[in-house]
Amino acid sequence: MDIWWSLHLRREPASVPLARRILLGTMATAGVDPDVSYEVGVALTEACANAVEHACPGTAAGEDDGFQVTATIEGNRLRIEVTDSGPGFAARMGRHSLGHSQSHGQGLGQGHGRARGSRPRPSAVGSAAVGNAAVGSAAVAISAVPDSSESGRGLLLIRALSDDVQFRNHPRRGAVVRFDKTLTYRDRPFAQAS
Repeated sequence: MDIWWSLHLRREPASVPLARRILLGTMATAGVDPDVSYEVGVALTEACANAVEHACPGTAAGEDDGFQVTATIEGNRLRIEVTDSGPGFAARMGRHSLGHSQSHGQGLGQGHGRARGSRPRPSAVGSAAVGNAAVGSAAVAISAVPDSSESGRGLLLIRALSDDVQFRNHPRRGAVVRFDKTLTYRDRPFAQAS
């Protein structure tokens, strides 16, 4: 059974655990292994917290553009996409050292290549890992985040907990964090019901 859902959430801290609980409930119902669910829950928490922190504030009339979370389970593959209305990654990553690289991979259920990076490897000296992030049409290398840094670790944590990740700017405005994870199941209640 394939599952798809999308949430439009307010830009407030309470939205983060709400999105995580809905995702974890969906995966538990589908019979996903709890260890895999936990990893995906942490990655989603980081992506949503980033959207809450960096999305543009509401208008003077009190309107909140919020952010969107979309989850798709197709067979043994999960894709999560979190989209916000903030300034995008160029403004966020400007304070970190950036270099350019390009790589391609396969999308979930799609046959075309897309920009992506490899998973980071932890550093032996306590700094966050180095990884690649797709920003716009080119991949951008995210340099190691110093121990004293107050931001930037969330993106690296998402990369470490995912099989594939893409950080890019939305064509109109905002940032998009998309990550994939291969799922393992402890049981398949929906598969048996078919």
